[in-house]
Amino acid sequence: MKIKEIAKIVWLPVVAASLCCLAPVILVLLGLSTVSFATSLTDNLYGDYKWVFRLLGLVLLIASVLIYFKKQKGVCSLDEAKRKRNEIINTSIIVLLVGIAGYVFWLYVVVEYIGKWLSIWG
Repeated sequence: MKIKEIAKIVWLPVVAASLCCLAPVILVLLGLSTVSFATSLTDNLYGDYKWVFRLLGLVLLIASVLIYFKKQKGVCSLDEAKRKRNEIINTSIIVLLVGIAGYVFWLYVVVEYIGKWLSIWG
């Protein structure tokens, strides 16, 4: 599996899982929100609903893997899935680990520093 394929599978779930903090940053950057409202929104979304966003990211990751195997690899039946069992398991583990690492990097490094730069959070 190539890095480009992994990136195609993982990018949308990572962005969706980080929307709890990314959405207020986008609102401030587009000029649709004040910094104080974005701070309040971030506290509410990340504090109370971060598990919803993480669950959304996991569901999208699973859907992305399923779509990848159906469209790219032609796995449409259980017989084909049994034949490609090792490939499916290995790819799923790699995608899950890359997704977790991407989520941590994107949310806790990239979005965090952009939020600090915009003074949304301390």
